[in-house]
Amino acid sequence: MDNTTADQVATRVSEEAPHDLHGNSPAAWTAVTIVLIAFTVGAIAMVLGPNWVLFWISVAIAVLGALTGKVMQLLGFGVPADGDH
Repeated sequence: MDNTTADQVATRVSEEAPHDLHGNSPAAWTAVTIVLIAFTVGAIAMVLGPNWVLFWISVAIAVLGALTGKVMQLLGFGVPADGDH
């Protein structure tokens, strides 16, 4: 048993493809920006009262941001799949 757990982990890590882009794409940046705005609006809503209408609007904006990122990814503005490098 000369194949230790550390050797197995090192082998698995070396076999993985490098993550050169690491989510750095227009789709990811757009989604993150929209969700960041949503969380900011939600935080302001909680400080102001809480203002539940504004809070739920911020939740809707966050969902819209996630959907926007996914749609942009499907349109080709995301990080390419492993086979597409």
